[in-house]
Amino acid sequence: MGFLDRIFREPRWGVHPDDHKRPAADAPLRILPPPARLYLPLHQHVGGAARPVVLVGQKVLKGELLAAAQGNISAPIHAPVSGVVSAIGEVTAPHASGLSFAAITVESDFEGRWIDTDPVADPFALAPEEIARRTALAGVVGLGGATFPAAVKFALGKRLAVSTLIVNGGECEPYLSSDDRIMRDSADQVVDGARIVMHAIGAREALVGIEDNKPEAIAAMRIAAAAYPEVKICPVPARYPMGSDKQLIQTLTGKEVPADARAAEVGVLVHNVSTCAAVHKAIRLGQPLVERIVTINGGAVAHPGNIFAPLGTLVDELLAFTGLLAPPARLILGGPMMGTPLLHGKVPLVKGASGILAFSAQEAVIPEAGPCIRCGNCTRACPMGLLPLEMAARIRVGELDGAVDFMLSDCISCGCCAYVCPSHIPLVQYFSHAKGELAGRERAKLRSDAAKRLIDARVVRLEREAREKSAAAARRKAERAAAKAKAEAEAVNATAATTTAEGEPA
Repeated sequence: MGFLDRIFREPRWGVHPDDHKRPAADAPLRILPPPARLYLPLHQHVGGAARPVVLVGQKVLKGELLAAAQGNISAPIHAPVSGVVSAIGEVTAPHASGLSFAAITVESDFEGRWIDTDPVADPFALAPEEIARRTALAGVVGLGGATFPAAVKFALGKRLAVSTLIVNGGECEPYLSSDDRIMRDSADQVVDGARIVMHAIGAREALVGIEDNKPEAIAAMRIAAAAYPEVKICPVPARYPMGSDKQLIQTLTGKEVPADARAAEVGVLVHNVSTCAAVHKAIRLGQPLVERIVTINGGAVAHPGNIFAPLGTLVDELLAFTGLLAPPARLILGGPMMGTPLLHGKVPLVKGASGILAFSAQEAVIPEAGPCIRCGNCTRACPMGLLPLEMAARIRVGELDGAVDFMLSDCISCGCCAYVCPSHIPLVQYFSHAKGELAGRERAKLRSDAAKRLIDARVVRLEREAREKSAAAARRKAERAAAKAKAEAEAVNATAATTTAEGEPA
């Protein structure tokens, strides 16, 4: 039995939740008419927030730059419609806290006029650095949810001599099917984008991992990749969290990414299928990332499916487009396992949002947690090989360092442990809380260290100034003493000269 066969037949991690992907996955892709007003957050990616380069009242075209990238890791924001910048202020963040963050508001003129684009007929004639530059200018980030700027990963892959590109079409989260739809409807774009990424990073092959519960996507991708032997379509078992980078890498290549290491360090780079399609549009068509496919699903949705929508569209408008059977008991941005609960629907669609789930009251029920019975289910399910019960036991009593000793930092917050827990213990919340506390400690330590450095620098400066002042005072005192001695010597010499002169004979 080969390595891949052994992995496929004897999986030792993950869970099999009901996928709830149909009928949404099978419904034809629908296009949302541009809303009257769009809200574009300045922070839709890993790294620094974008910096506005437009003014209120300014007219913009579709695809026009609204905010420029700041720093080495950042991404620009572009207008999803033509219209007028009506505000630069704050909107509700797509976060469980419901806090606000900076955004640019654009009012549509409903004309959809594009900027003059700069398409490329033959991307493979471009230098890899030029592909990375154009991808960065287009604002392309990881659309699987990670939202890491794609061009930064290109540079990393090139520097570390990556040989294999893995195209992630796993989409293991229940309810979500936006990646499934893009592979069914735009397989040519995905394959072309993957080949462009290969050229940008210098990879020799691309392995497209697709869970075997997506037969239509697998068939469409095989047809699109038939002329390119370097692009291999690789069905993988439908098992959550197969779509996680490290799990997909191990399944497809047999390589294990060490803790605290990056995939590129083992010769592999991972990009999502939707990201590859966005790269195709950025290079072939010269179009920045201004819209995406988003799954609208859940028991409260009247007509679940996938919607092609402009970024900045409010969740409420997406739900109104698909219709609701009843007011949602719970809203989730993303999937049910790793998604973000929303307090309301006045939240804009962002680059990393692959789905909006509107759960009915029955779906939203959260069972009451009981005591841990140490059954070990969480340990067997953990895809990272951790001991969730031991980490949780230490976090409950405030021993965060003890949880760190059990490799809390390796937890990917996939939720497998909580899913299989018979006591319904919210293990992921424990781990997220602990990570937040530890991150807060680290930030406090950094601030403390910075303050200590400033204090130490001030002490050193004051000591230096005191030494310089003392030296200057001593120097002045010595100069005065020398001047006085010189003056006294001159006076003595003058007196002696006068006496001598007076004592001479006439």
